[in-house]
Amino acid sequence: MKFAHTMVRVTDLEASLDFWCNKLGMIETHRKEVPAGKFTLVFLAAPGDEENARANNAPELELTYNWDSDEVLETGRSWGHLAYHYDNIYQACNDLMDKGVVINRPPRDGHIAFIKSPDNISVELIQKGEPLQPVEPWASMDNVGDW
Repeated sequence: MKFAHTMVRVTDLEASLDFWCNKLGMIETHRKEVPAGKFTLVFLAAPGDEENARANNAPELELTYNWDSDEVLETGRSWGHLAYHYDNIYQACNDLMDKGVVINRPPRDGHIAFIKSPDNISVELIQKGEPLQPVEPWASMDNVGDW
């Protein structure tokens, strides 16, 4: 057995692609339009994993967009978060803030941070390897909302 993908439903495909690709840096590997079912599937991979994902050798994130739905999406208590490793968590959070993303849980410890997608999906950012030394402004930055 091998892990293939995680699927999340999205309410605004363009806003979601802006978040996941333009802000977070994921790469669209392929897309499937299903007119009979009135939905679109968009598969995303982490940078550097796109070729492996296309060959089914790396996990992907599947965004599912239902064309005519006005459904309000809510996450239940059983859903936690998606998590991604970064070479430098401080730089990643700074880049995200520059792009207008709210850092809900700043990387005060030099190890983890949390943000949310336009559909309220919690995303954990994890420092690769050992935590970085705590530095300002992150060390004293307060949490915003929940994650």
